Amino acid sequence: MGKDVIVACDFSSADDLFVFLDRFRDRKPFVKIGMELFYAEGPQIVRAVKDRGHKIFLDLKLHDIPNTVKKSMRVLSSLNVDMTNIHAAGTSAMMRAALEGLTREDGTRPLLIAVTQLTSTGADALKDELLIDRPMDEVVMSYAKNAKLSGLDGVVCSPLEAAVVHGSCGGGFITVTPGVRFADSDVGDQKRIMTPAQAKEAGSDYIVVGRPITAADDPVAAYNRCVEEFID
Repeated sequence: MGKDVIVACDFSSADDLFVFLDRFRDRKPFVKIGMELFYAEGPQIVRAVKDRGHKIFLDLKLHDIPNTVKKSMRVLSSLNVDMTNIHAAGTSAMMRAALEGLTREDGTRPLLIAVTQLTSTGADALKDELLIDRPMDEVVMSYAKNAKLSGLDGVVCSPLEAAVVHGSCGGGFITVTPGVRFADSDVGDQKRIMTPAQAKEAGSDYIVVGRPITAADDPVAAYNRCVEEFID
């Protein structure tokens, strides 16, 4: 399993996405298609990006009763994405149902990862709004263990928690870490962040980077900077 930079393509239309992707001539970045773009354009946007030769992380964060998630994952499996996700808070029964729905008749499937806690969630919100009194690291570790026991491939977590997850669940358990910013970037609405170099040192397997690349004056240069700091 190699490290990679996933570009969060949080655009509102296919036209905006393709203008962005057309800038990349030498590389085909691994891209994340999230709710905004998927809801605006539908499944066809996934097929179109796949036809261009990109790997895709379909970031829809399913969270519902097990049977609904199972049936939804069966549909998403046909889109031939490389990775997709659910919320670990949906419990082990839901995660196992998602895995069953995602697995095709020939036994193949995309990587399935679980969201532990959103990187926009701070310790105060965890306690005061979600009524979870345990420390963030302990909550993330518990969710990650549940995901592994349910058969999932890894979790979405802050880069601050990547080492803890690997220590608890093993090095082969994937950590996909948003909340990555350059040292000279605006942190935006993220609370638990690291630079690409720090995420590499922390043991992140994949970093998800959005606005520092997509909103940059030169997105290709920003992407190459991420790759250089995180992989090269």
